[in-house]
Amino acid sequence: FNRPQARNALTFGMYNRLAAVCSNVPNDGSVKTIVISGAGGKAFAAGTDMTQFRAFENEQDALDYENRIDEVLDAVERCPLPTVAAIHGACTGGGGSIAAACDIRIATIRLKFGFPIARTLGDCLAAGNLTGLSELIGAGRVRELIFTARLIEADEACAVGLVTEILPDEDSLLARAAELAHQLGEMAPLTLRATKEAMRRNRAAVKVDDSDLILSCYMSDDFRTGMEAFLNKRKPKWSGR
Repeated sequence: FNRPQARNALTFGMYNRLAAVCSNVPNDGSVKTIVISGAGGKAFAAGTDMTQFRAFENEQDALDYENRIDEVLDAVERCPLPTVAAIHGACTGGGGSIAAACDIRIATIRLKFGFPIARTLGDCLAAGNLTGLSELIGAGRVRELIFTARLIEADEACAVGLVTEILPDEDSLLARAAELAHQLGEMAPLTLRATKEAMRRNRAAVKVDDSDLILSCYMSDDFRTGMEAFLNKRKPKWSGR
């Protein structure tokens, strides 16, 4: 992700490009692993660029956005190659969801992971996104993270299984990611592919209709209040409407 001036906040174009990369990897053996990282030394990805939400005008805009996120995460999970998230700094919102969808996560001691939407924006995560996070770190911890809007730091992330390794700085992180990518590239590709797909199918077996929940947040006065407050660097005043 390469928008360091915005802490790699994700535009719709960036989401689409990630999905395209994961969906169109060469199948001739020339590429064996995908490593995802963030440029600039401060963030993996600090969520969706909130300025894009100003264009939301109706219910379909909100539903299309969450469907788009689901499709991106599905593309990451369906990628036939192993995926490694190399996380340095902020990994929040959509960035956190992408990292969670990868097969392996490693990070530096500067990791900050979470979904502070109850404090900043007043939106919600789609049900499928919540299911993936719950599978990774447990439903109780997902509730606590979202309800309190706190961020997980490196030691806790390793302790709860969110990441498998903590590195001291960004250079050592990227070096370890390259080493890990090479190691994964030497494994039996069909074994890795079958394992990824079986685990994805297990979680995808249960689908729920959460459109009413998405609309209750994105179409609310609170969502507009939170968006404008965040963009203007002030604290929102929630009304519950």
